[in-house]
Amino acid sequence: MSSLYRHELKFILSGPLYQELSRVLAGFLKRDRHAGPKGEYNIRSLYFDDLYRSAYTEKLDGIEIRRKYRIRIYNCSDSRISLECKHKNGSYIYKESLSLTREEYEKMRVCDYGFLLEKSSPMAGEFFVDARSNLLKPAVIVAYDREPFVYDIGTVRITFDKNIQAISPQEEIFSPLAPGFSVLEPGEMVLEVKFTGKLPENIRRIFKSYALNQCSASKYCLCVDGLEHILQH
Repeated sequence: MSSLYRHELKFILSGPLYQELSRVLAGFLKRDRHAGPKGEYNIRSLYFDDLYRSAYTEKLDGIEIRRKYRIRIYNCSDSRISLECKHKNGSYIYKESLSLTREEYEKMRVCDYGFLLEKSSPMAGEFFVDARSNLLKPAVIVAYDREPFVYDIGTVRITFDKNIQAISPQEEIFSPLAPGFSVLEPGEMVLEVKFTGKLPENIRRIFKSYALNQCSASKYCLCVDGLEHILQH
């Protein structure tokens, strides 16, 4: 396994359990430096998929080795726009990232990918080839509020992803008013735990004491399903 890969564990939490677990973690973990006054920031990601919805079906089918592409922004701002490729190998992940300008984002939004060939990043060329070979196009915008904690030992990153919403890829990703549709029950959220090597014992004991059930919650798949449900009604 490449040293680039990290472990990723996922859980779905209810509101009351979140309140207690968040208080416990805040006692000895740091808040991410990018978090706002409330300890959160907003994330929006425009995901790409092909005509066969391979990124969607491979996740549901449990394919061990796969990847998917997305463009990510923070707090509805165009000051930081990233094209990302998330690689998955079982419970391990690693992410490649490439900065985009607002103009480049607008091109990708309408499937104009030619400018990527001018980039020195290998990922840019790989996306271009995948896009042309498999006809990648925008599939859904995934939006949520993230409350992040970090722990230096094991480069642990623990995040609570709240208010997860599906937004049509035709909507303006930078607009706070873009209509979104909730994809979980009220009060539910996704807890993600990422770490390198082994999870530190003190953190492992906390999660063990709450008897959390690990799941394969994919915000992308949840939002694809949610958007289709809305469109069918």
